[in-house]
Amino acid sequence: MRTIDVAALLNRAKLNSFHTSLLLWSALIIIFDGYDLVIYGVVLPSLMKDWGLSALQAGLLGSCALLGMMVGALTFGSLSDRIGRRKAITTCVVLFSGVTFINGFARSPEEFALCRFIAGIGIGGVMPNVIALMNEYSPNRLRGRLISIIFAGYAVGGMISAALGMLLIPTWGWSSVFFVAAVPLFVLPLLVRQLPESINFLLRKGRIHSAQLLLQKAEPSYTPLPDDTFHLEAGQAPKVSIVQIFQDGRLTNTLLLWLAFCCSLLMIYGISAWLPKLMNTAGYGVNSSIGFLLVLNFGAIFGSLFGGWLADRFGLGRVLLCFLILSSLVLSLMAVKAPLPVLYTLIAIAGGGTFGAQILANAFAVQYYPAHIRSTGLGWAMGIGRIGAIIGPMLGAAIHGAELPMEFSFLAFAIPGLIGASAIGVFQIRVKRRAQASLDPQSVKTFQSTTPSSLDV
Repeated sequence: MRTIDVAALLNRAKLNSFHTSLLLWSALIIIFDGYDLVIYGVVLPSLMKDWGLSALQAGLLGSCALLGMMVGALTFGSLSDRIGRRKAITTCVVLFSGVTFINGFARSPEEFALCRFIAGIGIGGVMPNVIALMNEYSPNRLRGRLISIIFAGYAVGGMISAALGMLLIPTWGWSSVFFVAAVPLFVLPLLVRQLPESINFLLRKGRIHSAQLLLQKAEPSYTPLPDDTFHLEAGQAPKVSIVQIFQDGRLTNTLLLWLAFCCSLLMIYGISAWLPKLMNTAGYGVNSSIGFLLVLNFGAIFGSLFGGWLADRFGLGRVLLCFLILSSLVLSLMAVKAPLPVLYTLIAIAGGGTFGAQILANAFAVQYYPAHIRSTGLGWAMGIGRIGAIIGPMLGAAIHGAELPMEFSFLAFAIPGLIGASAIGVFQIRVKRRAQASLDPQSVKTFQSTTPSSLDV
């Protein structure tokens, strides 16, 4: 009889076709997810014109999907630890794709709001599960980059949404971009077959043979034996409870993560929802104002990929802190009138900084929580973070409704970046102090020189 350390085996695996397949399918899911989420910012100028919406009504309408995302993240993040990652992910894809398609038939703000709320449940539920699944199977040395590649798909989806909006809305109206959201339903059968289940989940449920087959695919050097036993991460438990994310000294750190998520998502969704309308108010045409959203997501792709590379090289905590500070600085600079090329550059950097920071924050949370509560911990962080996401569009609406200069909006969205950076800074100090208090001097020295993907300072 032998005991297999599952985490150690997966961590030292070499990248192979199994990882590549998981990466591609995960990225595709997030592309669809990003498309469905960014779509509101694309159609906002047309909706306000067609339905005569006030700024406050538009802000409330934009927050409906975000409220749904909060419910979805809290629900499916915890639920997947009980029913499995694959079942949770496919359910969410059906939910956000199908309801976003139906949204195209909405003929009143009330119908539109209901559809956005329900679609938001699926959008919010899929994110923590895709991240947790990729994190589980990724080799340790590549984890930051692989997760960043996946979430670059979010920005790709946003770019596709903006590009199709510029192409379709002038001729076919705003409903047309919602109808495109049905595409994921056609690839769903392939998704169900190709997406693996969590090995940790399978072992907890006693499905040893299925877990062995997946482990062999992820690490071909592993040869299954009938009497194999498996060692999972410390703290593994058969039942998952929300209380567990606060146990073992995690209470304050969990609250700090929640604050950082709130601030990061406030910046992202405030800017995404109101950038086209702000630029439209500033005198740019509808297509030109949507073009700014295209640039924002274009920058987000590079920020996501570059951030993952930096995290693997210099440390996830350090890079996350820098990205939050950079986002705040660039948004502040956007409040200063600048030539159009400079404005485009600042918007691209803002996209890279804000989206990159959130992606790194996701990975940061995933690596902090043990495997058996990983989706629960990340799901609750993203769910509570949606409070910031809900506030973002409403804050933009309040500033726009008060007819304040455009510069006030950018300054208002810059402040949360500094608050989020402070939360992450305190988090890292606490992690370091706890390590110093619990380890001997030689172990502390080892802790401080751990791999860049660790929660180092």
